[in-house]
Amino acid sequence: MRRRIRKSSGNVFADLGVKAPEEALVKARLAHVIADAINGRGLTQVEAAALLGIDQPKISRLVRGQLAGFTLDRLFRFVTLLGSDIEITVVEPVRKTRRAGHMTIALA
Repeated sequence: MRRRIRKSSGNVFADLGVKAPEEALVKARLAHVIADAINGRGLTQVEAAALLGIDQPKISRLVRGQLAGFTLDRLFRFVTLLGSDIEITVVEPVRKTRRAGHMTIALA
């Protein structure tokens, strides 16, 4: 059987047809930052939950990438509560060739 290989767009969520793929990718990257910060500080899920003001099952979902119910605003807040700064560097008008804007995140 011959398989067809398709080059990735660079966003697995777009490749899979996920609704709002750019937002999904940003959320996934933020969740990774959060999980790394929790691990880096040696926090248990219970300790992380107390620090972030949520319950332990939500921490478990977050570190496993189950991000339904987590807004970007909430994830940004978690990142700052765990001791990292967030700097949004560019907000610019959409070019005439596109109808909607897009978002990306660059991690240091």
